[in-house]
Amino acid sequence: MMVKSTATALLLLCGAIASPILPPASTEVDSAPKPDDSASIYDWAEGWTKDYTIHPSCNSTLRRQLREGLDEAVALAEHARDHLLKFGAESDFVQKYFGNGSTAPPVGWYDRIVNADKTGVVFRCDDPDRNCATQDQWAGHWRGANATLETVICPLSFAIRRPLSSVCNLGYTVAGSKVETFWATDLMHRLLHVPRVSEGVVEHYAEDYAGVLELAQEDPTKSPVNSDTLQYFAIDVYAYDVAAPGVGCTGGEVEGEEHSLETSTDNATAANGGAKECHTHDDGDVHCD
Repeated sequence: MMVKSTATALLLLCGAIASPILPPASTEVDSAPKPDDSASIYDWAEGWTKDYTIHPSCNSTLRRQLREGLDEAVALAEHARDHLLKFGAESDFVQKYFGNGSTAPPVGWYDRIVNADKTGVVFRCDDPDRNCATQDQWAGHWRGANATLETVICPLSFAIRRPLSSVCNLGYTVAGSKVETFWATDLMHRLLHVPRVSEGVVEHYAEDYAGVLELAQEDPTKSPVNSDTLQYFAIDVYAYDVAAPGVGCTGGEVEGEEHSLETSTDNATAANGGAKECHTHDDGDVHCD
């Protein structure tokens, strides 16, 4: 009986060894799609230009000065953005300039100065609209309807603007000095007029130091889209965090300084494309929307 069982087991084992392993019912595997050689490969970031273009009308000296100023405007915006991201509403500066509003909108505007697509955004040194030549004390202007992506920098700017390395030096204070003292703050103001950066949202709701502080308390929803607020906050936190760490140079409000929450007037009609409303800044710079 034992012999018969053993023989049977051996036969079954031999049959199992000899039986082939059958493949799956289907061995076809869908291959990955191959790009058509005749079609271009999609690149979502193609054409994204983060740098600002300087027009050939600027000679090598003006170009170098303007390039450094634009780089500093970007650096100033980067620091303002990072201060907001690090401290949020806990920062006294945030409470001072933006009230109890969300920090997300100003973070976005500063980041647009840094990273938005700047294709076609041009700074030029000639005077195609004849504003530098005909308007007293114009340091530059956005070209408005004549060329919405172009800004003219007049000769006066090259004579009076300071680098960021001089913040808190030469008697400068945030409250008592002109907000456009530096290339960085002046060019930030000009960039916020260009629709590709501002999307037509940033405006002039209040000007001068006292005005932006009042706006933050009375109508904080407008502070993140007020051009002067974005400038003042950026230079104030730069002074405190970078130029004179932990000290800054805010200074005190100048007594008798006039300010208004609605500074847009139609006191002049500019030659830059028929713009109707003009804003006179502390340094004599006039911008017409």
